[in-house]
Amino acid sequence: MKFGKWLKQQIEETLPAWRDKFLSYKELKKLVRLISSAESPEYGKVDAEAEFVYLLNNEIDKFNAFFMEQEEDFIIRHRELQQGIERVIDTWGPNGTKPSQAEYNDEMAKVRKDIVDFHGEMVLLVNYSNVNYTGLGKILKKYDKWTGRLLRLPFIQKVLEQPFFVTDLVSKLVKECENTIDEVFPVEVEEEIVKVQREAIKVAGKGVFRNTVTALLSMQEIRRGSSTYGHFSLPPLDLPDSDLIHSFQLNSPIPTV
Repeated sequence: MKFGKWLKQQIEETLPAWRDKFLSYKELKKLVRLISSAESPEYGKVDAEAEFVYLLNNEIDKFNAFFMEQEEDFIIRHRELQQGIERVIDTWGPNGTKPSQAEYNDEMAKVRKDIVDFHGEMVLLVNYSNVNYTGLGKILKKYDKWTGRLLRLPFIQKVLEQPFFVTDLVSKLVKECENTIDEVFPVEVEEEIVKVQREAIKVAGKGVFRNTVTALLSMQEIRRGSSTYGHFSLPPLDLPDSDLIHSFQLNSPIPTV
């Protein structure tokens, strides 16, 4: 599968509101072809080169603005979820102001769903960062190869300092979210959640949870160490070998060539 087709697949697998926030790979590729075309007049090439660099910088601005907006929203939502758990425990828990097992179970079920969706969206954002970084590397590699110039190294060095590339905070929130699930919800309850979610995915084939599984597979493939690992590659991603991921019959979402 060509990278452009894979990128299109990645965009289709994410949330609808995010789809115009990804790399404009097709437009950039057209400019690279124009710049490298022997039939293009020299002044046309200069204009195309300037437009290419301008578009690249605009793409980075787009990534940063979207990523930081989502990151800020995640910080607020994480705090609200923690407060929601405390409110349910303090109100309907055994030592709460209005102890009620039925109310407690109902409210916790709502919180649990919110946490699962929240966790999924954060994983999708980390994948968003990975996919766009990979796309930039691909298009810059084409540019260097087809034009004989050397733009990839200095541009990638610039990218490594951009907010959208630095996913430490989101990754920390993902881990805290997982810890909350482990601490608050019993294992047997989580197993039931997984069972219900699997059935929902079989029926609908869509939604945050399914997209999260696809994103995890994508990140594993993008970041795995291999014979093609190099200076521009992301480091291998240390993810658990989840039975949940392997339980879905999903096509491998990554072509890295």
